[in-house]
Amino acid sequence: MEVLLFGIAKDIVGKTLYSLDDGMDWPNSVLELKQHMVEQFPEFGKLSSLAIAVNSEYAADDVSLKQGDEIAIIPPVSGG
Repeated sequence: MEVLLFGIAKDIVGKTLYSLDDGMDWPNSVLELKQHMVEQFPEFGKLSSLAIAVNSEYAADDVSLKQGDEIAIIPPVSGG
């Protein structure tokens, strides 16, 4: 499973694409993916909000994930 990273999420992980190893338990939902990212990269836990897009649509925590989904982590954005 591959996850595209943007903004501060990219800075936290250190790259634009994060791959979950084949030997890992795959997250079954958006919530499980968020939990995995916080476990692997504790800085994610400090973000005030974190949007996940699955197949180009924003996804709630209960959305199921499957192999082949296009997943993106979109951190909070500020601007003026």
